[in-house]
Amino acid sequence: MSLSSIIKSTLVSTALLASSLSFAANIEVNANQNDLAIKGYDSVSYFTKGKPTKGSAKYTAAYNGAIYHFASAKNRDLFKSEPAKYAPQYGGFCAYGVAVNQKFDIEPTAWYIEDNKLYLNLDKNVQKEWLKDVSGNIETAQVNWTGIKGLTEAQIEELND
Repeated sequence: MSLSSIIKSTLVSTALLASSLSFAANIEVNANQNDLAIKGYDSVSYFTKGKPTKGSAKYTAAYNGAIYHFASAKNRDLFKSEPAKYAPQYGGFCAYGVAVNQKFDIEPTAWYIEDNKLYLNLDKNVQKEWLKDVSGNIETAQVNWTGIKGLTEAQIEELND
């Protein structure tokens, strides 16, 4: 095999690996087809206003392969200074879903802050289940998340079968 062939093969392999790693990162964050997280809601507002607030495309920041919108430049700047503090847990997937070893979408108005961390849920009914045992659900979700965060929903289904 010539040196040229070896170099080409190495480049192709590297590109494929980078592509697969990029894909894996994208399935760790619950974002829409435009990479928008939390359906455009401002993650900082949960902490500063105590309620969900719709963000604006005027104020954005990228984190973990997703785009976050904010209601103000101040909130955007707070997020940029400590994104791990303000980003929702489990990549913005439903916290109760992760506790039951699934990745569910979320409703931004079904939320809860525990120990200064933001948890989102599928909807208000699922949130009621989450609230029955927040600490137990967090403990279970922490363990489950390490096993499912890089997987697609189909791969998770295979694991759960």
